[in-house]
Amino acid sequence: MADPSSYRPAPGQIPDSPGVYRFRDEHRRVIYVGKAKSLRQRLASYFQDLAGLHPRTATMVTTAASVEWTVVSTEVEALQLEYSWIKEYDPRFNVKYRDDKSYPSLAVTMNEEYPRVQVMRGPKRKGVRYFGPYGHAWAIRETVDLMLRVFPVRTCSAGVFKRSAQIGRPCLLGYIGKCSAPCVGRVTPDEHRELAEDFCDFMAGRTGTYLSRLERQMHEAAEEMEYEKAARLRDDIGALRRAMEKNAVVLADATDADLIAVAEDELEAAVQIFHVRGGRVRGQRGWVTDKVEAVDTAGLVEHALQQLYGEESGEAVPKEVLVPALPEDAPALADWLAERRGSLVSLRIPQRGDKKALMETVHRNAQQSLALHKTKRASDLTTRSRALEEIAEALELDSAPLRIECFDISHLQGDDVVASMVVFEDGLARKSEYRRFAIKSFEGQDDVRSMHEVVSRRFRRYLQEKLKTGEWSPEDGEEGENPLENPLAEDDGRPKRFAYPPQLVVVDGGQPQVAAAQRALDELGIDDVAVCGLAKRLEEVWLPGEDDPVVLPRTSEGLYLLQRVRDEAHRFAIQYQRNKRGKRLKAGPLDEVPGLGESRRQALVKHFGSVKKLRQATIDQICEVPGIGRKTAETVAAALARSVPAGPAVNTATGEIIEDETPPPRVGAPPSGSWGTSSERGTEQ
Repeated sequence: MADPSSYRPAPGQIPDSPGVYRFRDEHRRVIYVGKAKSLRQRLASYFQDLAGLHPRTATMVTTAASVEWTVVSTEVEALQLEYSWIKEYDPRFNVKYRDDKSYPSLAVTMNEEYPRVQVMRGPKRKGVRYFGPYGHAWAIRETVDLMLRVFPVRTCSAGVFKRSAQIGRPCLLGYIGKCSAPCVGRVTPDEHRELAEDFCDFMAGRTGTYLSRLERQMHEAAEEMEYEKAARLRDDIGALRRAMEKNAVVLADATDADLIAVAEDELEAAVQIFHVRGGRVRGQRGWVTDKVEAVDTAGLVEHALQQLYGEESGEAVPKEVLVPALPEDAPALADWLAERRGSLVSLRIPQRGDKKALMETVHRNAQQSLALHKTKRASDLTTRSRALEEIAEALELDSAPLRIECFDISHLQGDDVVASMVVFEDGLARKSEYRRFAIKSFEGQDDVRSMHEVVSRRFRRYLQEKLKTGEWSPEDGEEGENPLENPLAEDDGRPKRFAYPPQLVVVDGGQPQVAAAQRALDELGIDDVAVCGLAKRLEEVWLPGEDDPVVLPRTSEGLYLLQRVRDEAHRFAIQYQRNKRGKRLKAGPLDEVPGLGESRRQALVKHFGSVKKLRQATIDQICEVPGIGRKTAETVAAALARSVPAGPAVNTATGEIIEDETPPPRVGAPPSGSWGTSSERGTEQ
């Protein structure tokens, strides 16, 4: 942590003119860009007592190591230069405007004297009826335009409404019959509210009553030879039918059902519910909850059912409730639901068809809801600051770790060993600095050696960058050693940006992985970077040389941030490992066997465990695999014999054949339950 007085400009050095200034950290990286009408006054405000500064500002000035400025002629030029520098340097202490798009809903402001129909986003307000959400605002406007023929509710803003009342003339919609014009007294407040309530009832799904009434009025008008009125009613019926068609049928046979889906991680879960009535989606709701107890998906479903139907009865409980997993006491829950409904309720998991497809859609919504919740939580400055402070306190660091790097290893039974490095700065992911590594120095399932290699490679590149700038020389390492001799190249050969060291290195694993990472840093002579590991099973934090882990409370924001960092590293590693595996699987020897489909290839690999063992099997042993006949077994054996990559090695002293122990290319991914590592299993299933 730097002292702002150490780099404060001398009095009179800062010009009293418009300009743009940049704060840089000790590595010369721009961490903040600002503009000012008077550079002297603005910069002076940063160099006051830290107790009088905003916590974020205090963090920024103590992180910085220097400040520089550029004088411009006008404030407009300062604004343009500030924007250019922010885009160029992406300073982590500058405000970053992120897309806060939320799905629009159709809202009816029943809390007003004259309710208004409008498109509304953001948090829900008390006294407002909501319908939706919709994918696009124009879809709402098209629906409203059709329905205003029958329910001419006010849609104008407060300013337009007040202006029309003052001049005594309605707006255009009032003249063309798409507004009842309460602004000029054509209807009373009670009559207009009744129109709004009918509008809400129709949107809520009670459509049959209004269509039947309009059809009856149309026939009566035709019998009385009021053909213009009958034609208008006919057009109104057509408009309502078109509005109904916009809410597409998702389930046949006018099904009434609720579909519940769950997306979860170790600490939180998101539940989404789609309410389908008459085969159409009539509503959606959901919530995110902390997993304060050890609960699985079935347990989450049970809690959701209790919360959803605990105070409901009658038609609010549908005939079918579709869930992703059945609770242990599913029969009892079904009886409880039937009691509340007054008739039989089917509680089950959809297996096929439209209901299964719709359940997948609900699950995607749950995943998006959980991701959005995490994003909002991570974007909250106060929460992020508290998380970094908790980490610093738990790990006994001198200051909050503003830059955290996390490493994870991924492989499939020792094949395609890869590693990932993700970067979080100020509690937010910095994806432009993510890196991935292909472990090439050895083969086999050894996460500890892999972790040592990848941490060594990352920090060798850091020392190389310091060597280029003259901030470090090989003599700074341990005596007689040069850590830059024969550095391992990156997997794709492109130059990497490893110039900035983290304050904290997090590894996915326990005590062995932490020890390997610390040993790699010690070998390179790096002693100003802290190391910790996060064990996935119990979310324990391990420190180098400690026999007991640090246990953070499950409600700790620091634990939540470490968990997000670890999960992101795991996701990035799995993605890279899958890509490498997919490229390798395309050229497997079983792919060339005529008449052997994907299912039987999977069955062969599952039965024998690997292509190497399959190659060693006899024809009779291959025939033991379900679905494999003798003719197919002979074809497989012949194809594998032809696909041997190279001839056997021969011991020149004894003349004996040396068996090649190099694993051959694996064909087909093993089924769930046979993956190489526990972390791999959790993602692949």
